[in-house]
Amino acid sequence: MTKYSKKASEKVEKTMHQMKEGKLKSGSGQKVTSKKQAIAIGLSEARKAGAKVPEKKN
Repeated sequence: MTKYSKKASEKVEKTMHQMKEGKLKSGSGQKVTSKKQAIAIGLSEARKAGAKVPEKKN
């Protein structure tokens, strides 16, 4: 199992909460309804913030 930092976990938790409230938007401005997409957005934000997150898979 891949290890994520506490900061990364907090970012993902925050984005999941936003998705459940219907406030999370994707890059194109569409509303996010997928859990997987919300997690991906949270991890991406964590990477930008400098948290310990593994590289993106291609």
